[in-house]
Amino acid sequence: MAPQVSPTDLDACRALMRGGSRSFFAASLLLPRAVRDPASALYAFCRLADDAIDGSGGDPAAVAQLRARLDAVYRHAPLAHPADRALAAVVHRYGIPRALPEALIEGFEWDARGRTYETFADVAAYAARVAGTVGAMMALLMGVRCEAGLARACDLGVAMQLSNIARDVAEDAAMGRLYLPRQWLREAGIDPDAWLADPHASPALLAVVQRLLDEAEALYQRVDAGVRLLPPACRPGINAARYLYAAIGHEVRRRGPRAFATRTVVPSRRKVWLIARSVLLPVRASLASAPPLPATRFLVAAAAAAPVPRFAAERRTIEDRAVWVIDLFERLERQERARYRVGAS
Repeated sequence: MAPQVSPTDLDACRALMRGGSRSFFAASLLLPRAVRDPASALYAFCRLADDAIDGSGGDPAAVAQLRARLDAVYRHAPLAHPADRALAAVVHRYGIPRALPEALIEGFEWDARGRTYETFADVAAYAARVAGTVGAMMALLMGVRCEAGLARACDLGVAMQLSNIARDVAEDAAMGRLYLPRQWLREAGIDPDAWLADPHASPALLAVVQRLLDEAEALYQRVDAGVRLLPPACRPGINAARYLYAAIGHEVRRRGPRAFATRTVVPSRRKVWLIARSVLLPVRASLASAPPLPATRFLVAAAAAAPVPRFAAERRTIEDRAVWVIDLFERLERQERARYRVGAS
């Protein structure tokens, strides 16, 4: 019998997700439970791994420890931590090849080493590791094994990471990190190292950020084809992730120089509309035959070779999902009103 995540470990993983990315958490709520639960386990391990590297100050030992933890997971002997135990159950139940979480750790290792990114292809290679891997693993949880579906899942992961990079330019610079292509900066008249020594907003910098968002938007447009290949019950959740993260980029564009001064967030009312859109509007037709990005080909190949689990994903009727989503909207509004009252008091 395939291993299951224990309820206690699952609760701990959900808590990490709620305290991490609110956009990812909101989108995950639209997924059927049979996908949402293992997705929580994947997110928890990814979050802890990212935090371990950020908190290590670039210590190579932190990367070595992560690889040791992953090795224990694949040996069916995870460390006594909820995220490790949950990940072990998920990777064995769903046949997730080690190459995917290994590539994720490699991306974190690049952060620890202070790797620089000269071209957009270099940035895409980084995004493929820290986010395309998550897209591929999520696709496996949903039973997707075809190259077209996996390629679009990786596209979504890369696009989401590009949106994050565009949003976090100032925060990353404060940590001495720069993920904008250095070649693009020089073309815009900006010396990358001099800018890192004195990071500030300028029309030239904003033009580079918008250029990155253009690349992200092109990838978001390719995602529809992949969503059409998912089980119907999974489509609203993945559409929600697509719309919510794309909205980050739209908000960065709208705010202009102000996006550099404070962290950009998507207003709650806008999030509610985007979640509604993900459920109520049909998926648009688009080309599924586009090949994988060069940066994600190795991920697609590894995922496509993964074994197919024998169990079926949980499904919901359209009516059940509609009622559930209406309830979600009401809860989000109540939470927003409560936050407003606390801030006003």
